[in-house]
Amino acid sequence: MNSKKSCALIMIGASLWGGIGVFFNMLSDVGFTQMQVVAIRVTAAAVALTLYLLATDRAKLRVKLRDCWCFVGTGIVSLVFFNWCYFTAIQMTSLAVAAVLLYTSPIFVMLFSAVLFHEALTPRKLVALVVTFIGCVFVAGVFGGENAYSPLGIFIGICSGVGYALYSIFGRFALEKGYSSVTISEYTFVFATISAVPLSMIWQAAPLLAQPQTLVGALGIGVLCCVFPFILYTQGLAGVETGKAAILATMEPAVAAVLSFLLYRESLFNLKGVGILLIFAAVAMLNQPAKKKAA
Repeated sequence: MNSKKSCALIMIGASLWGGIGVFFNMLSDVGFTQMQVVAIRVTAAAVALTLYLLATDRAKLRVKLRDCWCFVGTGIVSLVFFNWCYFTAIQMTSLAVAAVLLYTSPIFVMLFSAVLFHEALTPRKLVALVVTFIGCVFVAGVFGGENAYSPLGIFIGICSGVGYALYSIFGRFALEKGYSSVTISEYTFVFATISAVPLSMIWQAAPLLAQPQTLVGALGIGVLCCVFPFILYTQGLAGVETGKAAILATMEPAVAAVLSFLLYRESLFNLKGVGILLIFAAVAMLNQPAKKKAA
């Protein structure tokens, strides 16, 4: 797969991730807690993808037991861990600060990739990384508040960024073992479900599961904003360096901000709008072809 197609797949996937908030608000309005929404998300994704593979390509469900550590990594160490850290950071700091700390993930991806996969830290990557982080800070609106936050809350928020970054790392290991993006996504959701359901105690909200709004929200957050983007992102990883993919994926907060403007009338004619432009500028920078060295 060529680099441009891989970048496109990652950006489309990130754009779909950007719609999570719409369905999260829908499920929250029904009465689910944040962690219960996580459980609904990964369970719906696991069920939908499993049924699809059973009907179309059962061979994609085959994995070697010795390779399951990769999916424990993507599903539990990454997906469930970063969600727990993210929601805890929101409670201990604020949504804006937690979002910025979550999107420190490209920093950790680049550092991990440099050590594990020997990916070069080029000047363009470093500049794009800085521009992306500044953009995320503006999108989150951090400069609008004057609250003081606990060091523990900041630490947990940074841990959410580490957890978010680990999906790219474990996903890369799984790709190198020959697994397809669909298989990796399938077992990411399966292992995440095994962990998230007992942690969320979703059974305590059983009466809410029968409501029509729950079904719509579950399909939206579990299929449209989970199955599709994870497959697209993981497939894109096959043709793009892990560090570059992580920065491309930060289109998510920009898309989320645009949806907030369109659906909830949140103003973008401020630093948030500037942040969106910076994120797209960083994406454009990474998509520029590398200059060939003179012979």
